[in-house]
Amino acid sequence: MPNEPRKVLERLCAERGEDFAGLSRLVGRNPAYIQQYIRRGTPKRLPETERRTLARYFGVPESMLGGPPGDTSLGLVAVSRNRAAAAAGAGAASIDEEARPYFAFDSQWLRHLTGAPADSLSMIRVQGDSMSPTLNDGDDILLDTSVCGQPLRDGIYVLRVDDSLLVKRLAVHPLGRTVTVQSDNPAYPDWPDCALETIHCIGRVIWAGRKVA
Repeated sequence: MPNEPRKVLERLCAERGEDFAGLSRLVGRNPAYIQQYIRRGTPKRLPETERRTLARYFGVPESMLGGPPGDTSLGLVAVSRNRAAAAAGAGAASIDEEARPYFAFDSQWLRHLTGAPADSLSMIRVQGDSMSPTLNDGDDILLDTSVCGQPLRDGIYVLRVDDSLLVKRLAVHPLGRTVTVQSDNPAYPDWPDCALETIHCIGRVIWAGRKVA
C-alpha cells in the first residue's frame, strides 16, 4: 500500500517515544516536515538520503520506510509481529490476525539460528506464567511457522485451541500418534495423550527475548 511507510514511521515514533519535530531536524528539514509527510502525504515518498537516515536511526530495513523490497543495506531481516498474545496460563488470549513489521534481525545471525525463510517467521508476545521460568509473561518469542506442515517433534510451540492461542511444550510419544501438552510451570497440569489431529500448530518457538528488570 502506498501509505504503509507512513504508518510504519508513525508507529515507530509512538513506540519509541520520538517526536516528529526531532526527526525532522535529524534529516535536516524544518520541524513540520515529518508531520506533513505522515499526516498530509507531502512529500509522497521520502528521498533516499532521508529514508536511509531514518532507517539507520530506528535500526530497521529501508524497505519498511518505502525503500526497495528486500533491501539489505543494513544486513537486517524484518520479521512481523502479531498483535495477538499467546497465553501461557489459564486465561484465553485475544486474537488479532493482523501482523505488522516491527522486529529486524541481523541476517547472518538469523541464518545461524534457522534455515526457515523470513516469510515463515513471526513474532508474538507471551501472556501468563504457565511456561515460567522458560518463558515469562511479556516475553517476545520468534516462531517458525514452516514446521507446522511437517511431523511434530519435541519442543515449544504456539497452538490454536478453540479461539485462543497457547504456548506449550509438546512431548511426542515414541509411536508418534499422540503427544503430551506440557507446562514448564509445575503449578499447571499437563494434558496427556492428545491425538495429533487435535493439535493445531501455529509455529515452533525458536528464540525468545525479554526485558531485564
